[in-house]
Amino acid sequence: MSGNPDLSFETAAQTRGLQNVAGVDEVGRGPLCGPVLAAAVRLDPACIPDGLNDSKKLTARRREALFEAIMASADVAVGEASVAEIDEHNILRASHIAMCRAVAGLAMVPDHLLIDGNLIPRGLTISAEAVVKGDSRSMSIAAASIVAKVLRDRIMVDLAQQHPGYGWERNAGYPTKDHLEALRNLGVTPHHRRSFKPVHNILCQVKTISA
Repeated sequence: MSGNPDLSFETAAQTRGLQNVAGVDEVGRGPLCGPVLAAAVRLDPACIPDGLNDSKKLTARRREALFEAIMASADVAVGEASVAEIDEHNILRASHIAMCRAVAGLAMVPDHLLIDGNLIPRGLTISAEAVVKGDSRSMSIAAASIVAKVLRDRIMVDLAQQHPGYGWERNAGYPTKDHLEALRNLGVTPHHRRSFKPVHNILCQVKTISA
């Protein structure tokens, strides 16, 4: 499982006659606020950016550079599921909805999908396989992880300007110490996921105090 991602999953699919392979990954399942974002990427085999890797293993600067290279050379689409959808369905289902939306946005319909994780989203009508730790094993999934991470971080920086004090520009909405403290002191914003326990607990406390 160690080492850098390669094209072995893509090549294996192509030997089965599935020529156009796209990688799919999501980011934002763990945060307490903001949407969950998914990206689908079909790399051009003749023009693969150098240094693709799991977005979590890259510096922000390297991610940005690779993001630009991927956007310039690959077929890329993004899908998101809103906070309301996360609260309505649950985070896993919402992340799968975002993945399906990303796949539907690709310029060319893929023959096969490589999905990061151990589950294939419901509702996909395209041949697909789940790849555990796919962002560190498949170049297509690694590219998708970079696109999703960069774009979601940008969304959280924008939201941080609208709601200062929570540190979203630094923590991307994850339950860091400063975010949890701000949640207790400043309260719950419309962008917080009410179905997530720390947010739910604070809302319950507020109800108890005001009752």
